[in-house]
Amino acid sequence: MLVLIQLVCAGSAAAQSPGVEGGMERALRALVPAAAADVTVDAAGLTGAGQRIWAVEPRVAASDRRPRLVLIGGLDGRRESAAVVLRVVDWWFTDPTAAPLRAAWQLAALPCAWPGQCDQPPPGSPAPMSPAAAPPAAATVFPPAGGYFDGKQDPTPHYLWRWTVMQAPTLVIDVRAGNATTFQANDLARRLVGSAAPATEGSLVAALQTAGAGPAWSAPAPALRLEAAPEAVAGVLRGLLPGAAALTSPLRDTLLARQTRDPLAVARLLAPKYPAQPIMSYIPALSWSGALRLARMTGDARLREKPLADMAPFLSGARPAIAEPFLLTSLAGHLAFSDLAADDGNQAAAELARKGASFMLPEPPAPGAPPAPADAIVRFPRAWTDDMFMATSVLARVGARQADSRAAAAAGRLLTSYAERLQRADGLFMHAAEGPHTWGRGNGFAAFGLTDALTYLPSDWPERPRVLASYRALMDALRARQAPDGLWRQVVDEPGSYREFTVTAMTIAAMARGIRLGWIEPAYRPVVTRAWEGLLARIAEDGTMMDVCTGTGSGPTRQYYLDRAGITGADDRGGAMALTAALEMAELATASRR
Repeated sequence: MLVLIQLVCAGSAAAQSPGVEGGMERALRALVPAAAADVTVDAAGLTGAGQRIWAVEPRVAASDRRPRLVLIGGLDGRRESAAVVLRVVDWWFTDPTAAPLRAAWQLAALPCAWPGQCDQPPPGSPAPMSPAAAPPAAATVFPPAGGYFDGKQDPTPHYLWRWTVMQAPTLVIDVRAGNATTFQANDLARRLVGSAAPATEGSLVAALQTAGAGPAWSAPAPALRLEAAPEAVAGVLRGLLPGAAALTSPLRDTLLARQTRDPLAVARLLAPKYPAQPIMSYIPALSWSGALRLARMTGDARLREKPLADMAPFLSGARPAIAEPFLLTSLAGHLAFSDLAADDGNQAAAELARKGASFMLPEPPAPGAPPAPADAIVRFPRAWTDDMFMATSVLARVGARQADSRAAAAAGRLLTSYAERLQRADGLFMHAAEGPHTWGRGNGFAAFGLTDALTYLPSDWPERPRVLASYRALMDALRARQAPDGLWRQVVDEPGSYREFTVTAMTIAAMARGIRLGWIEPAYRPVVTRAWEGLLARIAEDGTMMDVCTGTGSGPTRQYYLDRAGITGADDRGGAMALTAALEMAELATASRR
């Protein structure tokens, strides 16, 4: 343990910025066996100073119903408390006395809740010691107040809270170093330690008692605060955990129950709810098309009622489908008209789709006029990955269904030129040339654009080989960067950034369709299954969602993307993406049974 603490100390200065492997990460990787396929070391979040908060986290299927123990150290800002959790992790994975518990339980452990404070070297250490103050009082109150990940406050408590509740814990223990063994407990954990003091108001332990009533958007869970001498903690756990396995954790029960839902059941939940605002945009259009598809899959014609009612003013001309300000995000709404026409032969919808595609395309130069610029592929471009979907979603459908060779050719030029400009050598997409960062939904837009082109345009489409290669490179890059809980992140290649809803839903949809249609190998199936289970945990029983990145333009810095707020609640964008993912998972399940 002395060696491990020295590793942490040596890395404390390096850990100040993302991308630099710090001592806590090295210490945890040294403790977790490389052969342990069901557990990994990953970042649970980021501090306001950009330090990664490292944790040991299970990476198991939802079908593993073993109880889960969640240990958190350093909430008091003390390095001694972090060292206790490191000592427990060491015992858990190496000591024979822990073997029965290791077989019966899953372990998640976050040793240092406040990097830069509880990972500092102990007094007398030869390693340099930076000044370390206790965490500010407001930052240690749970659940944390304010918006999530919006850049307006230190996000550390928000990351800690999100990580803790989404571990689906059977029991959470706030571990602190002390001279004698003492406990605080919330009501759900009180029977474990009858002599425990009540949980301090505002503490993590107390907040988990009332989690269902506040910003947790979840349910209560049993929790303790354990203060003990480092050498005593393992013995305490050996005594507690056999009885703790029978604890009632509404939080764990809620999340596991969500993960058992059938994709079509989730689609039926979402289709009548979204969109709440039937405007002309890609967001409602995805929900309209999804509801039409769901009606076809289930034979339930009632599911057509909402999308038809929402689209009726545009189909009749009462509301213009093309209106200023002219934006690709608005014009992309025409994808739903194309899908309606393909669904039931609606000629008014087919004509609107054709007009939308034509309006996207620049007018051909007049005879004798100078040629259009080489990059003038579509009108109103932002030169963001968003364009890859907004334009292609309409152009590919119209190009295939209405034999519009000009639309098909434009889709090919757009996708290949954007891939040349924005797809990195590792397969991920930068959001834009002026925003050279791997924004999650930006990669989702690239995936959706590539997927739509491969879906609708014919096998002899000239650009198909290049588009397929770009799609495969992106899927491979995303597979390599999946978080332990199955999700993908707000900034895909920043392990500490928050686990974001829409990039996960979009990746699920693109991967599931690729598996089903043979674009990628069946080895992707466990990846998409784990992602779907993680997404299901974040879709509540009323159809609301957790951590949907707010509307986002291009930003010059990585911090800009890290600070985009995560919306929890009803959200048209998240609902549309989740419905799309649910339908693709249902189609994949059906194809697998054939």
